[in-house]
Amino acid sequence: MAFAVFADGSANLPQKMLEGISLLPCVYTVDGEPQTYWGDVDHFDAHAFYEGLKSGRVVRTSLLNTQVFIEHFTPVLKQGLDVIYISMSSGISGTFNAAVSAAKELMGEYHERFIHIVDSLGCGFGNGMLAVDAARLNRKGMDAREAARILDEDVPHMCQYFTVDDLNFLKNTGRVSGFTAAIGTMLNIKPILYGDATGHIVSCNKVRSRSKSIEALVKKYVEKRMDLEEPEICISHGDCLEDAGTLAEKVTAITPRAKITICQHEPFSGAHVGPGMLGLFFKGKER
Repeated sequence: MAFAVFADGSANLPQKMLEGISLLPCVYTVDGEPQTYWGDVDHFDAHAFYEGLKSGRVVRTSLLNTQVFIEHFTPVLKQGLDVIYISMSSGISGTFNAAVSAAKELMGEYHERFIHIVDSLGCGFGNGMLAVDAARLNRKGMDAREAARILDEDVPHMCQYFTVDDLNFLKNTGRVSGFTAAIGTMLNIKPILYGDATGHIVSCNKVRSRSKSIEALVKKYVEKRMDLEEPEICISHGDCLEDAGTLAEKVTAITPRAKITICQHEPFSGAHVGPGMLGLFFKGKER
């Protein structure tokens, strides 16, 4: 039985990676003005967005609520399709729980249908790459239940390491204390962060200077990567394309046949990590 694959704007997927994936909208406000982001990252003006954050514009994000899932899942269920949705981490958003609630309600109505919510324990390409895998499994004709099992088993191998240029954005979302942000900024400390086994964003290293933070990301790649001839690697950035290119060059030197996608980082989670965010996403031995 074929199934429909859903993700949302936080998946950070450019158009070339969206085959077979339907995106749900993410809602946020900029200085109190509501915005809806449908996931068109190719046409997202990252420079204007991140410059706005630098100048003090306030962005507030909201979880995807249960009704959003019901509205988008219902038409495909009526067509006789099962549903797999790749959610952003339950450790950073209530979106996963909202999707699970919607799935329970809908399966109570559509008894013969199967709906599975994958907790990616990540965000950005951390859930986007899993959505791409889901679409591939669907194109191969795999049953939704078997695909769901494979995707859940892949979650612990979805590595996502990133650094930020300004600790104050993490402070504003409660990731670091005000004191830590002030001292870190003063000493030019750059944390290396990742999504842990529970889907929470935690620090695994701290270095001084941007160049050392890029080297630290590369070191994590060397440590965690699988021995694949042509690994798929994604890099996202908060309006720092040159740094993203440097990171890509260093990764390519390690695995010359790597398939690397570089993309600006979407606004929904970008508001929490701020301008200068630089992330590396790949399948690894473990998180």
